[in-house]
Amino acid sequence: MDYQKPCRRILDPKDMPMWLRSPAYHEIVSFAEQLSSSVTGKPVSAQYDISENVHSICKMLDQAETWIAQNPPDTTASSRFGNQSFRKWQTELEQQVPQLLHDLLPTSSHNAIVELAPYLTESFGNATRIDYGSGHELSFLVWLLCLCKIGHFAPSDSPALVLVVFRRYLALCQQLQRTYMLEPAGSHGVWGLDDYQFLPFYFGSAQFIGTSVPPSESISPTLVEAKSDEYLYLQGIRFVMEMKRGPFFEHSRQLYDISGVPKWEKVNQGLGKMYKAEVLGKFPVVQHLQFGTLFAISSEIS
Repeated sequence: MDYQKPCRRILDPKDMPMWLRSPAYHEIVSFAEQLSSSVTGKPVSAQYDISENVHSICKMLDQAETWIAQNPPDTTASSRFGNQSFRKWQTELEQQVPQLLHDLLPTSSHNAIVELAPYLTESFGNATRIDYGSGHELSFLVWLLCLCKIGHFAPSDSPALVLVVFRRYLALCQQLQRTYMLEPAGSHGVWGLDDYQFLPFYFGSAQFIGTSVPPSESISPTLVEAKSDEYLYLQGIRFVMEMKRGPFFEHSRQLYDISGVPKWEKVNQGLGKMYKAEVLGKFPVVQHLQFGTLFAISSEIS
């Protein structure tokens, strides 16, 4: 395959129909659904394959976290959001990504780095705006999809991609948000699912299917404290509780309303539809997506 540097193709709201019928759209929807399905009823401590390739990505994310200590937040900053030291962290990432991917991938896949690098670079926030949102999270999902398409992961890796790799990514993103007070990109405030993330709640709701824990317990501080290391949904709730003040139903109305749904199956189905509508279906989110041969917006180059 001839790999190419990805470029933006969704430049105007009029481009949305092209995106919604593209191979890339259908692949990312199927990939998200497959990952969600793969962790149905599985806590983090469940039995599933964890390949060396999974471990390697976690080591790479561990390395990226060490750059936070090397680039501490600017304590002279006056604004609440957007500490400018994040730009130094992001610059380090951009400089290191080609070598990180070179070390991560076998020689036979090195020609794909030109296409893989931009997705990883865009996965942690925007250095100009000093913000992070569901579009950056989507970029990481696309990166994982592309790694699967070049054969770096097998279908049997799916549970570990969620419960090991994505969980490690989430922890790093939360540390970046906490340290540099990244501006929430495109936040819907009280009416949004979460200021920063979506997928921990989608994948995490699948983990609870078939368990004895009802959705009503998902915002219980006691359960969050006890089980957030086992369930991505609770890891997301724990971060919301850490970062926001006041009654939960006031600052996180959507998550509060979800706790009133009787069954996790219904929650999971609803979040899957919401992801397509509120993330993949929104121009302000997907306008930053880039497309190449692995993640193709037209069938001619897929």
